[in-house]
Amino acid sequence: MTIPDTYAAIITAAGRGSRAGEGPPKQWRSLSGQSVLARSIAAFADFPRIVVTLAPEDMAQGIAELSGPVTLVAGGATRSESVRAALESLEGSGVTHVLIHDGARPLVPDAVIRGVVAALQSGAPAAAPALPVTDALWRAEDGRVTATASRDGLMRAQTPQGFALDAILAAHRAAPEGAADDVELAIRAGLPVTATPGDEDNLKITYGADFKRARRILEGTMDIRLGNGFDVHAFTAGDHVWLCGVKIAHDKALLGHSDADVGMHALTDAIYGALAQGDIGRHFPPSDPQWKGAESHIFLRHAAELARQMGYEISNADVTLICERPKVGPHAGAMALRLSEIVGVEFDRISVKATTSERLGFTGREEGIAAIATATLIRR
Repeated sequence: MTIPDTYAAIITAAGRGSRAGEGPPKQWRSLSGQSVLARSIAAFADFPRIVVTLAPEDMAQGIAELSGPVTLVAGGATRSESVRAALESLEGSGVTHVLIHDGARPLVPDAVIRGVVAALQSGAPAAAPALPVTDALWRAEDGRVTATASRDGLMRAQTPQGFALDAILAAHRAAPEGAADDVELAIRAGLPVTATPGDEDNLKITYGADFKRARRILEGTMDIRLGNGFDVHAFTAGDHVWLCGVKIAHDKALLGHSDADVGMHALTDAIYGALAQGDIGRHFPPSDPQWKGAESHIFLRHAAELARQMGYEISNADVTLICERPKVGPHAGAMALRLSEIVGVEFDRISVKATTSERLGFTGREEGIAAIATATLIRR
């Protein structure tokens, strides 16, 4: 399903989240390497327009940390005030429908979002995901159960809650006192609300313990792949070698159809291997003259971009160069930096090191250089 150009997502993140315990507001806290808010925004990456409401004091942080087609709007003292500010910012913009989502729900499944969109596209003026209440319900006072309550017909509300923009904006304007959520305002305004399927993983982070549950969900849904690469190039006449993107003076050169960067070739094959996409030869055949003398960063960039296209991020990579000479140690840092630039990951996630073969074999006889690489790819 393609998200229509006239749909926008509103993500509310202006609250302080005091119930989540000590520390910064919950939306800015890290959840397995990304902030809660960044994960919530990423769930709506297919939307042509995303509006995020922030507390005024968080605007500088939002500008610095949030990327993509995100518009920041100053929120109010309450959720309803924040949502209304975002809705007002969209009036007259060509947007016809909005999905309003809690910034503290970072794990909303794509199917939940698309279920709301499908309901709106079918003509519903309002739609929201929900789950049936399955537990027994009690009333309590001073720590004691005082009565039971029927759960018949009760549902647990989730977000995103979707609406025709003009209808929900009118509902907000008619109720300046606000409400617990936007469905409540829609019902007050007489709008019929379609219940769409929710998901147990679409939890709202409220308390500190919710972070542990969210991490368990993430760990259970991660697709982790490992790939290995191995390459060898013989020495030939020359005065330098290319290793992991760094030119090193040497009394020989490496022989190859491209620039013979043995380390970069091994890492490229490791990424292709993790993706089950063959090797360099499949994507850049040596029989094709256009690749003669090609710089190896072309191959590595292609492998990294293919990983992103398939939904994976490169978590880390490790390259070992096997040779007697040249000495790799003085250049290892520059090599790791160059590889990190090419694949687009942090410097501290790339390792380059070297070993000898104790004068054994072709590397020991200084007939060439070998390289082994391992890459870890993650799809969350």
